[in-house]
Amino acid sequence: MKKVLITGINGQDGSYLAEFLIEKKYEVWGTVKRNSVSETQSTRIEHLRELNKINLEYADLTDMASLVRVLQKVQPDEIYNLAAQSHVRISFDQPIYTANATGLGTLNLLEAIRMVSPQSKMYQASSSEMFGNNIDIDGYQRETTPLSPVSPYGCAKVFSYNICRNYRNSYNMKIWNGILFNHESPRRGTNFVTNKVVKAAVKIKLGLQKELRLGNLDATRDWGHAKDYVEAMWLMLQDDKPEDYVCATGVSHSVRDLCEYTFKSLNLNYEDYVKVDEKHKRPEELRNLKGDSTKIKNKLGWNPKYTFESMIDEMIKYWLDYYYNKKPYLNNNWIVNNEKVENLDL
Repeated sequence: MKKVLITGINGQDGSYLAEFLIEKKYEVWGTVKRNSVSETQSTRIEHLRELNKINLEYADLTDMASLVRVLQKVQPDEIYNLAAQSHVRISFDQPIYTANATGLGTLNLLEAIRMVSPQSKMYQASSSEMFGNNIDIDGYQRETTPLSPVSPYGCAKVFSYNICRNYRNSYNMKIWNGILFNHESPRRGTNFVTNKVVKAAVKIKLGLQKELRLGNLDATRDWGHAKDYVEAMWLMLQDDKPEDYVCATGVSHSVRDLCEYTFKSLNLNYEDYVKVDEKHKRPEELRNLKGDSTKIKNKLGWNPKYTFESMIDEMIKYWLDYYYNKKPYLNNNWIVNNEKVENLDL
């Protein structure tokens, strides 16, 4: 049985990857940071922990000794480095922490692997944020597009990307960079725009919220589903030759498109509820992202299954079910503010 170590296993990607690898009959280990509020540590993976399907160890990318200890104990066949400070807007507020956790943390892991687990294959979670506003003449970003990040998070990811390439070439280590474009799901943190919009729209429909404040509505992103992207991570490490791959749907939508589709699905007009708030805008904006996944599709056979619409539909259903189970109801109709709310069909 193969052993795998997932840093950041309790995040969106880590939880889906753990489920995916359990289905593949892996022995799954994961690292979590020590947190005084333990309930927040394992929300996304509690169902796996309760069934004893995963093994958890405390470790932190900024603490190299903890990484060495875990690697010595597990001796994994595969390592997926998914831990990071991953919120772009917050990286402007905490640039030094972002650089340490998202940038230097990767170097700590590489050194630990080199010293005590050099046989391991490693996947590094790189990001489309590394491209910044650089875009090829055909409107896409791909493996050869120059990197020019416009956020502390993007800068930290560029360092991680390059140091992984350096260790791969210098020490013959088996390291893959996955340059993943935005990927979402019901497990996405609600401070990320997709789940922020969907959750707010559902609450507005149910009379639990009055408005939604956002930043740049015209920024476009290439949004896919996290389930598709964790499969891409795994496919990379099943190959023999370490390379770098872009993973994207090849279709972009604006934040405005996201709002329009989500609110329309709930029979609402987003323009009545969404307000632009300058404080939610970034100091330097990343305008457009759209990826070309030709390489990974041709070489590894990856093909995303979700569309933008099916992904958002799943997220809407999640939040409707969430509030449905939290509030009084009668005959599948909501009771909000002592009034029945009907026709919440999608």
